Amino acid sequence: MKIDADYLIMGSGVAGLFFAIKAAEHGSVAVVTKRERRESNTQYAQGGIAAVIDERDSFASHVADTLLAGDGLCDRAIAEAVVSEGPEVVRELLAIGAVFNEERPGELALGREGGHAHARVVHADDTTGREVTRALVRAVEGLPQVALYDHHLAVDLIVDEARRCHGAWVLDTQTGAVIEARASATLLATGGCGQVFLHTTNPRVASGDGVAMAWRAGAGVGNMEFTQFHPTMLYDPDGPSFLVSEALRGYGAVLVNGRGEAFTESLKTRDVVSRAIVAQMQESGAECVYLDATAGDAAATRRRFPNIYRHCLGIGIDMTKEPIPVVPAAHYMCGGVCTDAYGQTDLAGLYAAGEVAMSGFQGANRLASNSLLEGLVFARRAAAHARPDPVEFAGVAGEQPTAVASAVDDLEEQRQALRRLMWEEVGIVRNGRGLELACVETKRMAGEIETLCDGLAPEAERVQLRNLATVAELIARSARQRLESRGTHYNSDYPERDDARWQRPTLLVGHQAGH
Repeated sequence: MKIDADYLIMGSGVAGLFFAIKAAEHGSVAVVTKRERRESNTQYAQGGIAAVIDERDSFASHVADTLLAGDGLCDRAIAEAVVSEGPEVVRELLAIGAVFNEERPGELALGREGGHAHARVVHADDTTGREVTRALVRAVEGLPQVALYDHHLAVDLIVDEARRCHGAWVLDTQTGAVIEARASATLLATGGCGQVFLHTTNPRVASGDGVAMAWRAGAGVGNMEFTQFHPTMLYDPDGPSFLVSEALRGYGAVLVNGRGEAFTESLKTRDVVSRAIVAQMQESGAECVYLDATAGDAAATRRRFPNIYRHCLGIGIDMTKEPIPVVPAAHYMCGGVCTDAYGQTDLAGLYAAGEVAMSGFQGANRLASNSLLEGLVFARRAAAHARPDPVEFAGVAGEQPTAVASAVDDLEEQRQALRRLMWEEVGIVRNGRGLELACVETKRMAGEIETLCDGLAPEAERVQLRNLATVAELIARSARQRLESRGTHYNSDYPERDDARWQRPTLLVGHQAGH
Protein backbone atom coordinates (compact mmCIF):
# COMPACT_ATOMS: atom_id res chain seq x y z
CA MET A 1 0.00 0.00 0.00
CA LYS A 2 1.07 3.58 -0.71
CA ILE A 3 -0.52 6.92 0.12
CA ASP A 4 -0.35 9.64 -2.52
CA ALA A 5 -1.93 13.04 -1.97
CA ASP A 6 -1.37 16.69 -2.66
CA TYR A 7 -1.42 17.36 1.08
CA LEU A 8 -0.34 15.05 3.90
CA ILE A 9 -1.46 15.95 7.44
CA MET A 10 -0.11 14.27 10.55
CA GLY A 11 -2.54 14.73 13.42
CA SER A 12 -6.30 15.17 13.75
CA GLY A 13 -6.60 17.93 16.31
CA VAL A 14 -7.91 21.41 15.63
CA ALA A 15 -4.99 22.45 13.39
CA GLY A 16 -4.88 19.28 11.32
CA LEU A 17 -8.61 19.07 10.66
CA PHE A 18 -9.07 22.78 9.93
CA PHE A 19 -6.13 22.64 7.52
CA ALA A 20 -7.75 19.61 5.83
CA ILE A 21 -10.96 21.57 5.23
CA LYS A 22 -9.09 24.48 3.71
CA ALA A 23 -6.60 22.39 1.70
CA ALA A 24 -9.41 20.28 0.22
CA GLU A 25 -10.38 23.35 -1.81
CA HIS A 26 -7.12 22.99 -3.75
CA GLY A 27 -6.31 19.27 -3.95
CA SER A 28 -6.41 15.81 -2.42
CA VAL A 29 -5.73 15.43 1.30
CA ALA A 30 -4.56 12.51 3.45
CA VAL A 31 -4.88 12.76 7.25
CA VAL A 32 -2.95 10.20 9.31
CA THR A 33 -3.58 9.96 13.05
CA LYS A 34 -2.12 7.48 15.52
CA ARG A 35 -5.35 6.59 17.30
CA GLU A 36 -8.98 7.34 16.45
CA ARG A 37 -9.51 10.62 14.59
CA ARG A 38 -11.17 12.26 17.61
CA GLU A 39 -8.29 11.51 20.00
CA SER A 40 -6.03 14.53 20.40
CA ASN A 41 -5.19 17.27 22.90
CA THR A 42 -7.98 19.30 21.29
CA GLN A 43 -10.58 16.75 22.41
CA TYR A 44 -9.69 17.48 26.05
CA ALA A 45 -9.58 21.28 25.88
CA GLN A 46 -12.11 22.66 28.36
CA GLY A 47 -11.78 26.44 28.34
CA GLY A 48 -12.47 27.75 24.85
CA ILE A 49 -11.25 30.01 22.06
CA ALA A 50 -10.04 33.51 22.94
CA ALA A 51 -11.36 36.01 20.39
CA VAL A 52 -12.42 39.64 20.34
CA ILE A 53 -16.17 39.34 19.92
CA ASP A 54 -17.52 41.91 22.39
CA GLU A 55 -17.54 45.49 21.02
CA ARG A 56 -16.26 46.66 24.41
CA ASP A 57 -13.15 44.55 23.87
CA SER A 58 -10.37 45.34 21.39
CA PHE A 59 -7.62 43.68 19.40
CA ALA A 60 -5.12 45.93 21.18
CA SER A 61 -6.25 44.62 24.57
CA HIS A 62 -6.05 40.97 23.50
CA VAL A 63 -2.60 41.54 21.99
CA ALA A 64 -1.44 43.30 25.17
CA ASP A 65 -2.63 40.39 27.33
CA THR A 66 -0.89 37.91 25.01
CA LEU A 67 2.40 39.84 25.11
CA LEU A 68 2.24 40.17 28.90
CA ALA A 69 1.68 36.44 29.34
CA GLY A 70 4.47 35.70 26.85
CA ASP A 71 6.88 37.58 29.14
CA GLY A 72 8.87 39.42 26.51
CA LEU A 73 9.30 36.65 23.93
CA CYS A 74 6.18 36.94 21.77
CA ASP A 75 6.54 38.23 18.23
CA ARG A 76 4.27 41.29 18.27
CA ALA A 77 3.53 41.13 14.54
CA ILE A 78 2.50 37.47 14.84
CA ALA A 79 0.36 38.23 17.90
CA GLU A 80 -1.40 41.05 16.07
CA ALA A 81 -2.05 38.87 13.05
CA VAL A 82 -3.44 35.92 15.03
CA VAL A 83 -5.63 38.05 17.28
CA SER A 84 -7.04 40.03 14.34
CA GLU A 85 -8.11 36.79 12.62
CA GLY A 86 -9.73 35.37 15.75
CA PRO A 87 -13.31 36.54 15.12
CA GLU A 88 -13.23 35.22 11.55
CA VAL A 89 -12.11 31.69 12.48
CA VAL A 90 -14.85 31.58 15.16
CA ARG A 91 -17.39 32.51 12.49
CA GLU A 92 -16.03 29.78 10.24
CA LEU A 93 -16.43 27.21 13.02
CA LEU A 94 -20.03 28.33 13.49
CA ALA A 95 -20.58 28.00 9.75
CA ILE A 96 -19.50 24.35 9.74
CA GLY A 97 -21.81 23.54 12.62
CA ALA A 98 -19.96 24.15 15.89
CA VAL A 99 -22.36 25.02 18.71
CA PHE A 100 -21.16 27.40 21.43
CA ASN A 101 -22.89 28.78 24.51
CA GLU A 102 -25.04 31.85 23.94
CA GLU A 103 -25.93 34.68 26.29
CA ARG A 104 -29.13 35.05 24.29
CA PRO A 105 -30.12 33.80 20.82
CA GLY A 106 -27.53 34.93 18.30
CA GLU A 107 -25.15 36.36 20.94
CA LEU A 108 -22.20 34.23 22.04
CA ALA A 109 -21.54 33.88 25.77
CA LEU A 110 -18.00 34.97 26.64
CA GLY A 111 -16.03 33.68 29.61
CA ARG A 112 -13.06 35.29 31.31
CA GLU A 113 -9.90 33.40 32.21
CA GLY A 114 -6.60 34.18 33.91
CA GLY A 115 -4.51 36.90 32.26
CA HIS A 116 -7.40 38.32 30.21
CA ALA A 117 -8.51 41.89 30.79
CA HIS A 118 -11.93 41.17 29.25
CA ALA A 119 -14.36 38.32 28.92
CA ARG A 120 -13.50 36.99 25.45
CA VAL A 121 -13.49 33.20 25.63
CA VAL A 122 -15.98 31.50 23.31
CA HIS A 123 -16.94 28.16 24.83
CA ALA A 124 -19.22 25.13 24.77
CA ASP A 125 -19.89 24.54 28.47
CA ASP A 126 -16.62 23.10 29.82
CA THR A 127 -16.04 20.77 26.85
CA THR A 128 -15.16 23.22 24.09
CA GLY A 129 -12.49 20.98 22.60
CA ARG A 130 -14.93 18.10 22.30
CA GLU A 131 -17.44 20.28 20.46
CA VAL A 132 -14.81 21.74 18.12
CA THR A 133 -13.53 18.23 17.39
CA ARG A 134 -17.07 16.97 16.70
CA ALA A 135 -17.78 19.77 14.25
CA LEU A 136 -14.44 19.48 12.44
CA VAL A 137 -14.54 15.68 12.16
CA ARG A 138 -18.07 15.81 10.78
CA ALA A 139 -17.07 18.45 8.24
CA VAL A 140 -13.94 16.56 7.13
CA GLU A 141 -15.79 13.25 6.84
CA GLY A 142 -18.14 14.93 4.38
CA LEU A 143 -15.34 15.95 2.00
CA PRO A 144 -14.60 13.46 -0.81
CA GLN A 145 -11.15 15.03 -1.34
CA VAL A 146 -10.07 13.96 2.18
CA ALA A 147 -8.96 10.44 3.16
CA LEU A 148 -8.67 9.70 6.87
CA TYR A 149 -6.26 7.04 8.12
CA ASP A 150 -6.93 6.17 11.75
CA HIS A 151 -4.38 4.06 13.62
CA HIS A 152 -1.52 5.28 11.42
CA LEU A 153 1.56 6.62 13.19
CA ALA A 154 4.11 8.74 11.34
CA VAL A 155 7.61 7.35 11.97
CA ASP A 156 9.94 9.69 10.07
CA LEU A 157 9.78 12.38 7.43
CA ILE A 158 10.96 11.74 3.88
CA VAL A 159 13.47 14.51 3.07
CA ASP A 160 15.75 14.78 0.06
CA GLU A 161 19.29 16.13 -0.16
CA ALA A 162 17.98 19.56 -1.09
CA ARG A 163 16.15 19.72 2.31
CA ARG A 164 12.71 19.32 0.83
CA CYS A 165 10.07 17.21 2.53
CA HIS A 166 8.13 14.76 0.35
CA GLY A 167 5.92 13.17 3.01
CA ALA A 168 6.59 10.54 5.64
CA TRP A 169 6.99 6.87 6.44
CA VAL A 170 3.83 5.80 8.25
CA LEU A 171 3.20 2.76 10.44
CA ASP A 172 -0.19 1.05 10.24
CA THR A 173 -0.42 0.13 13.91
CA GLN A 174 -3.06 -2.53 13.30
CA THR A 175 -1.19 -4.50 10.62
CA GLY A 176 2.41 -3.50 11.32
CA ALA A 177 2.91 -2.45 7.70
CA VAL A 178 5.16 0.54 6.95
CA ILE A 179 3.65 2.77 4.28
CA GLU A 180 5.23 5.44 2.11
CA ALA A 181 3.02 8.52 2.25
CA ARG A 182 3.93 10.98 -0.53
CA ALA A 183 2.76 14.58 -0.80
CA SER A 184 3.97 17.89 -2.20
CA ALA A 185 2.99 19.67 1.04
CA THR A 186 3.16 18.10 4.50
CA LEU A 187 1.69 19.52 7.71
CA LEU A 188 2.84 18.61 11.20
CA ALA A 189 -0.20 18.96 13.47
CA THR A 190 0.87 16.39 16.04
CA GLY A 191 0.24 18.44 19.17
CA GLY A 192 2.39 18.63 22.25
CA CYS A 193 4.59 16.46 24.43
CA GLY A 194 2.98 16.44 27.89
CA GLN A 195 3.70 12.72 28.27
CA VAL A 196 7.40 13.53 28.70
CA PHE A 197 6.51 14.55 32.28
CA LEU A 198 5.30 12.24 35.04
CA HIS A 199 2.24 14.39 35.76
CA THR A 200 0.33 15.82 32.81
CA THR A 201 -3.13 16.80 31.69
CA ASN A 202 -2.37 15.46 28.20
CA PRO A 203 -3.60 12.13 26.83
CA ARG A 204 -1.11 9.36 26.05
CA VAL A 205 -0.95 10.37 22.37
CA ALA A 206 0.91 13.59 23.30
CA SER A 207 4.42 12.20 22.85
CA GLY A 208 6.12 15.00 20.90
CA ASP A 209 6.21 13.06 17.63
CA GLY A 210 6.21 16.06 15.30
CA VAL A 211 9.06 17.87 17.05
CA ALA A 212 11.16 14.70 17.16
CA MET A 213 10.59 13.86 13.50
CA ALA A 214 11.31 17.41 12.38
CA TRP A 215 14.49 17.51 14.46
CA ARG A 216 15.76 14.24 13.03
CA ALA A 217 15.02 15.54 9.53
CA GLY A 218 17.04 18.71 10.08
CA ALA A 219 14.41 21.33 10.96
CA GLY A 220 15.14 23.92 13.63
CA VAL A 221 13.27 23.96 16.94
CA GLY A 222 12.91 26.76 19.43
CA ASN A 223 11.89 27.67 22.99
CA MET A 224 11.66 24.06 24.10
CA GLU A 225 12.37 25.04 27.71
CA PHE A 226 8.97 26.72 27.99
CA THR A 227 6.58 24.01 29.12
CA GLN A 228 3.42 25.43 30.60
CA PHE A 229 2.25 23.70 33.77
CA HIS A 230 -1.48 24.03 34.38
CA PRO A 231 -2.16 24.93 38.00
CA THR A 232 -5.23 22.79 38.49
CA MET A 233 -5.27 19.14 37.58
CA LEU A 234 -7.61 17.10 39.74
CA TYR A 235 -5.65 15.38 42.51
CA ASP A 236 -6.81 11.78 42.22
CA PRO A 237 -3.84 9.43 42.68
CA ASP A 238 -5.85 6.37 41.68
CA GLY A 239 -7.62 7.85 38.67
CA PRO A 240 -6.78 9.14 35.19
CA SER A 241 -5.57 12.70 34.68
CA PHE A 242 -8.37 15.24 34.56
CA LEU A 243 -8.05 18.96 33.95
CA VAL A 244 -10.03 21.40 36.08
CA SER A 245 -10.51 24.32 33.71
CA GLU A 246 -9.14 27.78 34.40
CA ALA A 247 -12.60 29.00 33.48
CA LEU A 248 -13.75 27.83 36.91
CA ARG A 249 -11.41 30.38 38.50
CA GLY A 250 -12.66 32.97 36.04
CA TYR A 251 -16.13 32.10 37.29
CA GLY A 252 -15.12 32.93 40.86
CA ALA A 253 -13.47 29.82 42.33
CA VAL A 254 -10.58 30.53 44.72
CA LEU A 255 -7.39 28.57 45.44
CA VAL A 256 -7.05 27.77 49.14
CA ASN A 257 -4.82 25.64 51.36
CA GLY A 258 -5.93 22.84 53.68
CA ARG A 259 -7.06 25.42 56.23
CA GLY A 260 -9.31 27.10 53.69
CA GLU A 261 -7.04 30.18 53.39
CA ALA A 262 -6.46 31.85 50.04
CA PHE A 263 -2.73 32.00 49.27
CA THR A 264 -2.54 33.55 45.77
CA GLU A 265 -4.53 35.62 43.31
CA SER A 266 -6.39 32.92 41.42
CA LEU A 267 -6.50 34.77 38.09
CA LYS A 268 -2.79 35.42 37.68
CA THR A 269 -1.06 33.73 34.75
CA ARG A 270 -0.48 29.99 34.95
CA ASP A 271 3.25 30.11 35.64
CA VAL A 272 2.76 32.40 38.64
CA VAL A 273 -0.13 30.36 40.05
CA SER A 274 1.66 27.03 39.53
CA ARG A 275 4.74 28.21 41.43
CA ALA A 276 2.55 29.60 44.20
CA ILE A 277 0.89 26.19 44.55
CA VAL A 278 4.27 24.39 44.65
CA ALA A 279 5.51 26.82 47.33
CA GLN A 280 2.34 26.30 49.36
CA MET A 281 2.65 22.49 49.13
CA GLN A 282 6.31 22.60 50.14
CA GLU A 283 5.56 24.88 53.07
CA SER A 284 2.68 22.77 54.39
CA GLY A 285 3.92 19.33 53.36
CA ALA A 286 0.54 18.73 51.71
CA GLU A 287 0.14 16.67 48.56
CA CYS A 288 -2.34 19.12 47.03
CA VAL A 289 -4.18 22.40 47.44
CA TYR A 290 -7.87 23.07 46.86
CA LEU A 291 -10.04 24.97 44.41
CA ASP A 292 -13.07 26.31 46.24
CA ALA A 293 -16.12 26.94 44.04
CA THR A 294 -18.69 26.68 46.83
CA ALA A 295 -19.45 30.40 47.15
CA GLY A 296 -21.40 30.70 43.90
CA ASP A 297 -24.90 29.63 43.01
CA ALA A 298 -24.82 25.82 42.99
CA ALA A 299 -27.31 25.36 40.17
CA ALA A 300 -25.52 27.90 37.97
CA THR A 301 -22.16 26.24 38.65
CA ARG A 302 -23.55 22.85 37.65
CA ARG A 303 -24.97 24.32 34.43
CA ARG A 304 -21.73 26.11 33.49
CA PHE A 305 -19.38 23.21 34.30
CA PRO A 306 -21.39 20.01 33.80
CA ASN A 307 -18.41 17.86 32.81
CA ILE A 308 -16.24 18.90 35.76
CA TYR A 309 -19.21 18.53 38.12
CA ARG A 310 -20.01 15.01 36.90
CA HIS A 311 -16.40 13.87 37.01
CA CYS A 312 -15.83 15.16 40.54
CA LEU A 313 -19.12 13.68 41.69
CA GLY A 314 -17.97 10.35 40.30
CA ILE A 315 -15.11 10.28 42.83
CA GLY A 316 -17.25 11.48 45.70
CA ILE A 317 -16.70 15.25 45.52
CA ASP A 318 -19.63 17.64 45.16
CA MET A 319 -17.82 20.77 43.95
CA THR A 320 -20.77 22.98 44.91
CA LYS A 321 -20.42 21.90 48.55
CA GLU A 322 -16.72 21.13 49.05
CA PRO A 323 -13.44 22.25 47.49
CA ILE A 324 -11.74 20.27 44.73
CA PRO A 325 -8.23 18.89 45.46
CA VAL A 326 -5.83 20.03 42.71
CA VAL A 327 -2.13 19.92 41.76
CA PRO A 328 -0.14 21.47 38.88
CA ALA A 329 0.70 19.30 35.86
CA ALA A 330 2.45 19.64 32.51
CA HIS A 331 -0.08 21.04 30.08
CA TYR A 332 1.22 22.85 27.00
CA MET A 333 4.41 23.11 24.94
CA CYS A 334 5.05 26.78 24.14
CA GLY A 335 8.03 25.99 21.91
CA GLY A 336 8.31 23.59 19.01
CA VAL A 337 9.28 23.45 15.34
CA CYS A 338 10.26 26.91 14.11
CA THR A 339 7.89 28.40 11.53
CA ASP A 340 7.29 31.67 9.76
CA ALA A 341 4.05 33.64 9.68
CA TYR A 342 2.45 31.03 7.39
CA GLY A 343 3.50 27.89 9.23
CA GLN A 344 6.41 27.15 6.86
CA THR A 345 9.36 25.42 8.52
CA ASP A 346 12.95 25.68 7.29
CA LEU A 347 12.43 22.49 5.27
CA ALA A 348 10.72 23.18 1.94
CA GLY A 349 7.31 21.60 1.69
CA LEU A 350 7.00 21.08 5.47
CA TYR A 351 4.56 23.12 7.55
CA ALA A 352 3.65 23.03 11.22
CA ALA A 353 0.62 24.42 13.04
CA GLY A 354 -0.77 24.26 16.55
CA GLU A 355 1.09 23.14 19.64
CA VAL A 356 3.85 21.42 17.66
CA ALA A 357 4.98 24.78 16.21
CA MET A 358 7.01 27.68 17.54
CA SER A 359 5.36 30.49 15.60
CA GLY A 360 6.25 33.37 17.90
CA PHE A 361 2.69 33.71 19.17
CA GLN A 362 2.99 32.06 22.60
CA GLY A 363 6.40 33.38 23.70
CA ALA A 364 7.57 32.17 27.10
CA ASN A 365 4.08 31.39 28.36
CA ARG A 366 0.67 30.86 26.78
CA LEU A 367 -2.32 33.01 27.59
CA ALA A 368 -5.32 30.86 28.49
CA SER A 369 -7.49 29.80 25.51
CA ASN A 370 -5.01 31.13 22.96
CA SER A 371 -4.08 27.58 21.89
CA LEU A 372 -7.19 26.66 19.89
CA LEU A 373 -7.03 30.16 18.42
CA GLU A 374 -3.45 29.69 17.23
CA GLY A 375 -4.19 26.25 15.79
CA LEU A 376 -7.13 27.55 13.76
CA VAL A 377 -5.40 30.68 12.47
CA PHE A 378 -2.15 28.97 11.48
CA ALA A 379 -3.97 26.05 9.88
CA ARG A 380 -5.82 28.51 7.68
CA ARG A 381 -2.66 30.49 6.94
CA ALA A 382 -0.65 27.39 6.08
CA ALA A 383 -3.37 26.07 3.78
CA ALA A 384 -3.48 29.40 1.96
CA HIS A 385 0.31 29.34 1.52
CA ALA A 386 0.85 25.71 0.55
CA ARG A 387 -0.15 24.69 -2.95
CA PRO A 388 0.26 21.35 -4.74
CA ASP A 389 3.60 21.51 -6.53
CA PRO A 390 4.88 18.03 -7.34
CA VAL A 391 8.66 17.88 -7.57
CA GLU A 392 11.05 15.07 -8.31
CA PHE A 393 13.15 13.51 -5.59
CA ALA A 394 16.72 14.72 -5.51
CA GLY A 395 17.69 11.73 -3.38
CA VAL A 396 15.86 10.73 -0.25
CA ALA A 397 17.62 10.92 3.09
CA GLY A 398 17.23 7.67 4.98
CA GLU A 399 15.66 4.37 4.07
CA GLN A 400 12.39 2.71 4.79
CA PRO A 401 12.46 0.98 8.17
CA THR A 402 12.98 -2.75 7.68
CA ALA A 403 11.37 -5.59 9.56
CA VAL A 404 13.58 -7.77 11.72
CA ALA A 405 13.02 -9.69 14.90
CA SER A 406 11.89 -7.51 17.79
CA ALA A 407 13.98 -7.21 20.94
CA VAL A 408 12.56 -8.05 24.33
CA ASP A 409 12.58 -4.86 26.35
CA ASP A 410 10.63 -3.20 29.10
CA LEU A 411 9.46 -0.10 27.27
CA GLU A 412 7.12 1.05 30.01
CA GLU A 413 9.84 0.95 32.66
CA GLN A 414 12.09 3.12 30.50
CA ARG A 415 9.23 5.44 29.72
CA GLN A 416 8.38 5.98 33.38
CA ALA A 417 12.04 6.52 34.32
CA LEU A 418 12.33 9.23 31.67
CA ARG A 419 9.11 10.92 32.78
CA ARG A 420 10.12 10.84 36.45
CA LEU A 421 13.51 12.38 35.64
CA MET A 422 11.90 15.20 33.69
CA TRP A 423 9.34 15.92 36.41
CA GLU A 424 11.94 16.01 39.18
CA GLU A 425 14.70 17.92 37.41
CA VAL A 426 13.01 19.90 34.61
CA GLY A 427 9.66 20.60 36.25
CA ILE A 428 8.03 23.73 37.65
CA VAL A 429 11.05 24.85 39.69
CA ARG A 430 14.48 24.13 38.18
CA ASN A 431 18.12 24.66 39.14
CA GLY A 432 21.51 24.32 37.51
CA ARG A 433 22.46 21.05 39.20
CA GLY A 434 19.20 19.36 38.22
CA LEU A 435 19.34 20.63 34.65
CA GLU A 436 22.91 19.42 34.20
CA LEU A 437 21.88 16.00 35.49
CA ALA A 438 18.86 15.99 33.18
CA CYS A 439 21.02 16.84 30.16
CA VAL A 440 23.42 13.99 30.89
CA GLU A 441 20.68 11.46 31.61
CA THR A 442 18.34 12.38 28.74
CA LYS A 443 21.23 12.21 26.28
CA ARG A 444 22.20 8.79 27.64
CA MET A 445 18.62 7.51 27.59
CA ALA A 446 17.95 8.92 24.12
CA GLY A 447 21.09 7.19 22.85
CA GLU A 448 20.11 3.87 24.40
CA ILE A 449 16.60 4.07 23.00
CA GLU A 450 17.91 5.07 19.56
CA THR A 451 20.19 2.02 19.62
CA LEU A 452 17.28 -0.14 20.73
CA CYS A 453 15.16 1.07 17.81
CA ASP A 454 17.92 0.87 15.19
CA GLY A 455 17.26 -1.91 12.74
CA LEU A 456 13.99 -2.96 14.36
CA ALA A 457 10.65 -2.96 12.72
CA PRO A 458 8.70 0.13 13.80
CA GLU A 459 6.35 -0.59 16.66
CA ALA A 460 4.06 2.07 18.10
CA GLU A 461 5.31 2.10 21.69
CA ARG A 462 8.97 2.03 20.63
CA VAL A 463 8.44 4.84 18.12
CA GLN A 464 6.74 7.02 20.72
CA LEU A 465 9.35 6.29 23.39
CA ARG A 466 12.06 7.26 20.90
CA ASN A 467 10.24 10.53 20.27
CA LEU A 468 9.74 11.23 23.98
CA ALA A 469 13.44 10.70 24.64
CA THR A 470 14.39 13.06 21.80
CA VAL A 471 12.04 15.77 23.03
CA ALA A 472 13.19 15.33 26.64
CA GLU A 473 16.78 15.93 25.58
CA LEU A 474 15.79 19.06 23.62
CA ILE A 475 13.83 20.45 26.59
CA ALA A 476 16.68 19.80 29.04
CA ARG A 477 19.31 21.32 26.69
CA SER A 478 17.23 24.43 26.11
CA ALA A 479 16.47 24.88 29.81
CA ARG A 480 20.13 24.56 30.77
CA GLN A 481 21.08 27.25 28.26
CA ARG A 482 18.67 29.89 29.59
CA LEU A 483 20.36 31.42 32.64
CA GLU A 484 17.39 33.44 33.85
CA SER A 485 13.76 32.97 34.88
CA ARG A 486 11.09 33.93 32.37
CA GLY A 487 7.53 32.76 31.75
CA THR A 488 7.16 29.05 32.41
CA HIS A 489 10.93 28.60 32.87
CA TYR A 490 11.90 29.22 36.49
CA ASN A 491 15.51 28.56 37.53
CA SER A 492 16.02 29.11 41.27
CA ASP A 493 19.74 29.81 40.63
CA TYR A 494 18.73 32.70 38.35
CA PRO A 495 15.36 33.83 39.74
CA GLU A 496 15.18 37.15 37.84
CA ARG A 497 14.33 37.95 34.25
CA ASP A 498 17.41 39.17 32.35
CA ASP A 499 16.36 41.10 29.24
CA ALA A 500 19.89 42.29 28.48
CA ARG A 501 21.10 38.74 27.79
CA TRP A 502 18.05 36.56 27.28
CA GLN A 503 15.22 38.45 25.59
CA ARG A 504 15.50 36.20 22.58
CA PRO A 505 14.29 32.74 21.55
CA THR A 506 16.33 29.66 22.31
CA LEU A 507 17.06 28.07 18.92
CA LEU A 508 18.49 24.63 18.22
CA VAL A 509 19.63 23.52 14.77
CA GLY A 510 18.14 20.32 13.36
CA HIS A 511 20.03 17.04 13.72
CA GLN A 512 20.62 16.31 10.04
CA ALA A 513 21.67 19.90 9.45
CA GLY A 514 24.89 19.40 11.34
CA HIS A 515 24.12 19.08 15.03
